[in-house]
Amino acid sequence: MTASTSRSKPPARSSSPPDEEVSSDGLPVPLLEPREGIPPVVADAESLAEVVAAFAAGTGPVAVDAERASGYRYGQRAYLVQLRREGAGSALIDPVGCPDLSSLGEALSGTEWILHAATQDLPCLRDIGMAPTSLFDTELAGRLAGFPRVGLGAMVESVLGYTLEKGHSAVDWSTRPLPEPWLRYAALDVELLVDLRDALEKELDRQGKLDWAHQEFDAIASAPPAPPRKDPWRRTSGMHKVRRRRQMAVVRELWESRDRIAQRRDVSPGKVLGDTAIVEAALAMPLNASALSALPGYGQRMGRRQLEQWMAAVDRAKALPENELPQPGATPAGPPPPRSWADKDPAAAARLSAARTAVTALAEGLNLPQENLITPDTVRRLCWEPPQRLEADTVSQALAAHGARPWQIEQVTPALVEALAATD
Repeated sequence: MTASTSRSKPPARSSSPPDEEVSSDGLPVPLLEPREGIPPVVADAESLAEVVAAFAAGTGPVAVDAERASGYRYGQRAYLVQLRREGAGSALIDPVGCPDLSSLGEALSGTEWILHAATQDLPCLRDIGMAPTSLFDTELAGRLAGFPRVGLGAMVESVLGYTLEKGHSAVDWSTRPLPEPWLRYAALDVELLVDLRDALEKELDRQGKLDWAHQEFDAIASAPPAPPRKDPWRRTSGMHKVRRRRQMAVVRELWESRDRIAQRRDVSPGKVLGDTAIVEAALAMPLNASALSALPGYGQRMGRRQLEQWMAAVDRAKALPENELPQPGATPAGPPPPRSWADKDPAAAARLSAARTAVTALAEGLNLPQENLITPDTVRRLCWEPPQRLEADTVSQALAAHGARPWQIEQVTPALVEALAATD
């Protein structure tokens, strides 16, 4: 790791159209190398201690990113962590060699973290001892500022006038050693995050939305970890085709068998057995391994031993007594799907239609996505069970009870009160 050089930062640009001149030929400038070159990968306690000391002594916010091996490995653990801070330069840390980064997390306590799409990286960072007390999410900032494309590459290009390499986002980051082009890509991902954050802060302030952004960032930073999903096998793709309880039992047995194998082998479950194959077996209820082998997903490349283990799972489901078969999916908390409202409660359907129209118009006027102005689930819940008095204070209280932030409540309450009152 090297300290920051005196090279000037790239020029920060406002949210002007990307065709504004950014170079002599009017094109964005490719960003090909990190300012101080590719930092060495930190994979031992001694090197980690040096990084911790350097970043603790740095100034200003810290840019943070993490790379996972989604689609290759079991789970969502981090396989590379990238950081950059003024006075410390950039660092690349291998969480396989350094699985406990709590010392780094403690050193950065109280420092603002800059992440792009923070909710994607925070779970895997939390697992290795890193959690921010405050953050700035450049993707979410872009949404609130009204940018049509909010991927990191698009944001860096439209705001700062640089293009980032896009070739390694979906590679297997569990590969060791990591190839140099991948490390260059990873280092560049945090190279401009501080500059991007500063430019977006100015743009949000110009639009009068900076306080909105801070409320959203605080909500992300303070949110507790998501609880484990109940009956995750029910999320098997194609599950809507499975109607009978015995067939559901087959899905459950195959899913749980696949999950155990995938966890033991540390591979993505989809590489062990696809969701389509699970559903096909549940629908067909094959009599034996030979019949199973004729189904999609259990073809010629699957060995006899593998076929027999999947057939054993099917047989276990067939042998279950009735009282151990899974029940149909429990009715989720909250209102039913909107498509059924017209039959179940026509008045609620009318409220929802009016509320959606009002929210759409308001979001367009504020130049931000509807789901960031107020979540569709919050609108549905309000329309399904509105307060008895349709007034600003009661609607505001209902929105707050459903988790809306103060800025959202302030913006949408007048429009929702008017929309609901018109259908009352």
